[in-house]
Amino acid sequence: MTATGPRVVPAKRFWRAAGLFVAALLTTVALIYRPDLAIRVATGVVAHDICSKTFTSGFEPAAVMAETITRPGIRRIAWLLNENVNTAEKTVTASLAGILSSRAVFRNALGCVIVRNSAGSKPIEIDVAALKRARGSAPLPAMAPLAVVEPENQKLAAALDNAFAEPPSPPLRRTKAVVIVHAGKIIAERHASGIGPNTPLMGFSLTKTAVNAMLGILVQQGRLKTSDPAPIAEWRDAADPRHAITIEHLMRMSSGLDLDETGSGFDASSRNLYLESDMAVAAANAKLIAAPGSRFSYSSPSTVLLGRIIREKLGGKPEHVLEFAWRELFVPLGMDNVTLEFDQAGNLMAGSYMFASARDWARLGQLYLDDGMIGDRRILPEGWVDDSARATLGSYYGAGLWTVRSDHPWAKQWVKSGLPQDAYFGSGDLGQRIVVLPTQRLVIVRLGDAVDPNGDMPGLLRLVRETVAAVRL
Repeated sequence: MTATGPRVVPAKRFWRAAGLFVAALLTTVALIYRPDLAIRVATGVVAHDICSKTFTSGFEPAAVMAETITRPGIRRIAWLLNENVNTAEKTVTASLAGILSSRAVFRNALGCVIVRNSAGSKPIEIDVAALKRARGSAPLPAMAPLAVVEPENQKLAAALDNAFAEPPSPPLRRTKAVVIVHAGKIIAERHASGIGPNTPLMGFSLTKTAVNAMLGILVQQGRLKTSDPAPIAEWRDAADPRHAITIEHLMRMSSGLDLDETGSGFDASSRNLYLESDMAVAAANAKLIAAPGSRFSYSSPSTVLLGRIIREKLGGKPEHVLEFAWRELFVPLGMDNVTLEFDQAGNLMAGSYMFASARDWARLGQLYLDDGMIGDRRILPEGWVDDSARATLGSYYGAGLWTVRSDHPWAKQWVKSGLPQDAYFGSGDLGQRIVVLPTQRLVIVRLGDAVDPNGDMPGLLRLVRETVAAVRL
């Protein structure tokens, strides 16, 4: 017998096998994580934001694009992004080198919508002027004259200077507006160039605070109970474990549904917002991954489901939601420059995409500072505000509000950095904030396009500290 050495695999066969293995691995990863969908989320963000900020806020499309492409994730592919703004048809299309495109359409009173099919893309004519005249109660007293309110002392002026100051290098803060309200009156405000007291500005997740108020009104009117099972048709079967999800679970983002939000484009929440023509159905079909009430995880689709509950309670059409919101909330508060957006199926985009002027956002904050009262009329249930500011499951989120009334490390850090211990705030992407300071009788609104990961939170905390010190004069 002739001895032989170990068998040698020819180099070509080795590299062919290695190549097939890598190709199979990459295909498997692509099928699981679907980077094409993440890219479509990015083009959806670009198309929708340019559409809304151009045709609702009145900004220049090029300026919006320049800011949008600096956002985390999007900036990595910015060099391949293309956008086309049709001002005549009021549409915006964005793509990645001509593929994976998204198209947004302006629909007058309903703002913009990402169009995935031909349905639901036509403008819906709503007589907003008539809605503004339909006053259901005496409005909140005027917070200020029409003219911009200059700071009443030098310390407040310095606080505004610091809020608008830019660092020597990116990431930039891009503060758009600051409004400071004390004892129901604006004592200082400032707006960036091209923005005024009536300019509607995107609130992103500040929309969740407005949805919290709408729910509170329905509860006050005896039309909803937050302890009831959420009236979602897909969960009506008592044998479905999702049947145990209550309205409060959705408000507190403790439903246990597989709808976690990271903002990466790969998460269920981002894909719900930018890829689904019926966001509520997609959210309702999510599987349960934890017992309801046992796990907190931030999730905008949870608020989308709340928006569907509101819409169905009011009659089922976007018009019904708008009529209710203007009659019961916006008009009584004196919020005159508001746009609520809806998806193609008519769902309120309850987790984001409400536009309002900085003064209007301040009026919403004043409602919470006044414990749900407008004058001598209660529109939110007694205890609603404190309960909404109560932390959920050890987090620093309540219901539609973030809170320092918590033992969470972040809440403790915020207190150390200047937020009073009874403070709470609405918060949206890129640093949209409505801060309510009950003891100091202050409401502080900061709106902008800060692209750092914490949305210029250090700048906000400084603004709070300096404002509190200035008001003590």
